[in-house]
Amino acid sequence: MTLPHWNGLLLQVNFWELVGASQPVPLAVMIILLGFSLLSFTIIFSKLGGFRRGRRANQRFLKAFRKSSRLDAVAAAVEQFRAAPLVTVFDFGYSELSRQMASRSKLTNLVALERSLQMGISEEITRLERNMNWLATAAAVCPFIGLFGTVLGIIDAFTGLGLAGSTSMRAVAPGIASALVATALGLGAAIPAAIAYNYFNNAIKEFGQRLEDFSLEFLNVAERTVEGP
Repeated sequence: MTLPHWNGLLLQVNFWELVGASQPVPLAVMIILLGFSLLSFTIIFSKLGGFRRGRRANQRFLKAFRKSSRLDAVAAAVEQFRAAPLVTVFDFGYSELSRQMASRSKLTNLVALERSLQMGISEEITRLERNMNWLATAAAVCPFIGLFGTVLGIIDAFTGLGLAGSTSMRAVAPGIASALVATALGLGAAIPAAIAYNYFNNAIKEFGQRLEDFSLEFLNVAERTVEGP
């Protein structure tokens, strides 16, 4: 990393040398920020892949569900669509429907079926929201952790200036560089986490709406095909 010209002096600062020369507390700040950044990107890539697979699996499952005339036929083939969030709602609804059919051979309690479908929706939304709190935490606290590291770097810079007894940039450069690195790491961890949190939050809302629509579709099919006179 190259610092700009100060008083005609070009300062070359190696990042790893800077980290190695840092005091324990600023070094701990950098490690914490790097840890948050690594965790955030792990969650981001994991959710991007999971949501992409979920959308594709939803489309395939919904196509098979609408083409089939019997719910038991869909239940028999449901394992091949296990990545689809809609399958969770179907499982809850079909389990309740099967219990009612086993006792009286017809749909006897529509309210109980609706509650089961809502439980399936809640279960799937909870799964989709997993680890979102870590992204929110990273977006909220990393700038402040970076600011804390910045303050420590500035303090170190002024301490070096006082010990040197002069205004030489060589005395303050390490502390200022440490402060700038802490700021950059804080923003580097917080900004992607904030963007990803908002993006995934909107995606989860979209999934939730599709789950609600599917529950209504399931109720329509259940009433048409198995409800008795």
